[in-house]
Amino acid sequence: MVEEKSLLNRIEDAMGAAKDKAQEVGAAIMQKAEGAASGAKREAVKTQALVTRKAKAAKVSVKRKAKAAEAGAKKTFGRAKRKVASKAKAAEAGARKTLGKAERTVKRKVKAAAAGAKKAAGKVERAMSPKKPAAKRKAGAAKRGTARKTTSARTAVKKGIAKVKRTARKAGAAVTKAAKGAVRKPAKKTAKKTARKRKA
Repeated sequence: MVEEKSLLNRIEDAMGAAKDKAQEVGAAIMQKAEGAASGAKREAVKTQALVTRKAKAAKVSVKRKAKAAEAGAKKTFGRAKRKVASKAKAAEAGARKTLGKAERTVKRKVKAAAAGAKKAAGKVERAMSPKKPAAKRKAGAAKRGTARKTTSARTAVKKGIAKVKRTARKAGAAVTKAAKGAVRKPAKKTAKKTARKRKA
């Protein structure tokens, strides 16, 4: 009986010791788990703060870059606008200069044609004016000569008038063509350069 009690006591002591050891191990595990959870929580807070700071910095950087890009775009647009205005002004001045030259050329040609017509008319007038009496034997020849001169003078007048009309038409066409060419060519160049800038 004594031996049985002693064995039971030892078993109870061993069980108690194992229980105590288990409690100690459990407490240690709980402590470690709490420490790990606390560390993980601290790391999560640090990570969240870092992410927030980086997000704010990225947002500020994006705003700054967008503002700089907008300012650059406005500057480029202003330059392009001034360039287009300058070229349009130069084209207008060129067109006016070309028109002035064409008008002067037309006036000169019309004046020359009018002078030719006037000269031809003078010939007609001189041919048709009565001449001093001549000998009878020369009367027939004089009449024929006068008729030839009259016909020639009339033909010259007609040719002169036709030449004046042709010159006026050609000059008018030249003025129109010069005006259109002077106005359109710079506009085409400006449009091409603007298209290139937009593509770029």
